Amino acid sequence: MDFDDLLSRLPIDQIAASLGVDEKTAEQAARQALPALIGGMQANAQDADGERSLAKALDAHDDELVKGGVNLDDVDTDDGEKIVKNVFGDNRDQVVNQLAGFNSEAGSGLVSKLLPMLAPIVLSYLAGQLKGGDKAAAPSQQAQSGGGLADILGGLLGGGGGQGGGGGLGDLLGSLGGLLGGGKR
Repeated sequence: MDFDDLLSRLPIDQIAASLGVDEKTAEQAARQALPALIGGMQANAQDADGERSLAKALDAHDDELVKGGVNLDDVDTDDGEKIVKNVFGDNRDQVVNQLAGFNSEAGSGLVSKLLPMLAPIVLSYLAGQLKGGDKAAAPSQQAQSGGGLADILGGLLGGGGGQGGGGGLGDLLGSLGGLLGGGKR
């Protein structure tokens, strides 16, 4: 699993058109929003109830959405909104504002629309990685071996460490700090 692989599956052109921005702005915003989503999922998965909740969400998603490239028309943003609420809980608006502050091109309105687009894609990608094409290896099974979902999510974040210029991923996640993990437990 690697951050660049996940990023490469995003239909940046469709996302940009949907948000009314150029592709560069959409990609920059996605490079910052994805780690926030993954980091939020990882923080929630540190807690046993949070890990169960995430495993249940992964069981409800498959990797069909990300196979062969994502078509934004297939992304259920209502589901995405629920995922974002589960990941960030009451901290959602603060996370959106922090992310918007990292990218002067992307205001909080853009980030607020982007997160529900990305959330189902992230879950679909994770479901595919965890299940590895083998439907018998459910995420809940994976969660019981070793560090479970939190470690897998951490590995995905590790793959994007050198990206983004400036302070990079570490600074972004560091600035979000205590806001991550405010979701469902």
